[in-house]
Amino acid sequence: MCATCGCGETDGPRVSTPGHEHHHHHSHEHAHGHGHDHSQSHSHSHEHSHDHSHERVETITLEQKVLAKNDLIALENRHWLRAHGIVAVNLMSSPGAGKTTLLEKTIREFRAERPVAVIEGDQETLLDADRIAATGAPVVQVNTGAGCHLDASMLRSALDELEPADGTLLLIENVGNLVCPALFDLGEQLRVVIISTTEGSDKPLKYPHIFAAADLVIVNKTDLLPYVDFDIEKCSAYARSVNPDVRIIALSAWTGEGMEQWRTELNALSLETTG
Repeated sequence: MCATCGCGETDGPRVSTPGHEHHHHHSHEHAHGHGHDHSQSHSHSHEHSHDHSHERVETITLEQKVLAKNDLIALENRHWLRAHGIVAVNLMSSPGAGKTTLLEKTIREFRAERPVAVIEGDQETLLDADRIAATGAPVVQVNTGAGCHLDASMLRSALDELEPADGTLLLIENVGNLVCPALFDLGEQLRVVIISTTEGSDKPLKYPHIFAAADLVIVNKTDLLPYVDFDIEKCSAYARSVNPDVRIIALSAWTGEGMEQWRTELNALSLETTG
């Protein structure tokens, strides 16, 4: 079990390229269980309390070590990406918010102007990576097993497999989850949280940490607004209540409405990296 978020890591992440049969296995960089046997009975309440107090201290220590190691690798990733003029965007959302559809549309809009590559994070299957491969963009799939997020070490392994060209726009689709991805810096230039109009306006209040960590919030599926109970103004206000500086874009990846604002965000990043 991951000490920071509790995700299981029995098999560790697998990095693979669609259409290739070989798999690269990488050990997970997370710290694991602390070795206490919770099956033992405790005859004294004092001993039981003491053990749990010790467990809390040890868990906090492991969390700090896990995140410190991750942040060091993320810093190395960030330096490597910048040295190669690569713009890396970390896309985070709950399952079904429309990340993959947004990626497909973004690839088609940018591929004539610059190289675009994708790293797909998912617990199992190559389904999303196969969709991206159909666009012609290079893509590597990272299957995390029971893990619920990508981390900096997984990104480093995926970059080694992907070998993106200098100047690439690198789009990273994180595992569908609004909790744990917020904790792990990958070395990206832009952190994006995608929420769809089918999810409810109060998502920023229910999952404040990931919205607080975001540079940009995309409200997707605006084409469904006539059919759902969703208030963009309320959602935006809730997001800014936990992150006053966050930028917010409303769009429909399906119809293309509002995509020009997304293009502007990515172009600004490109200029920042190459300038």
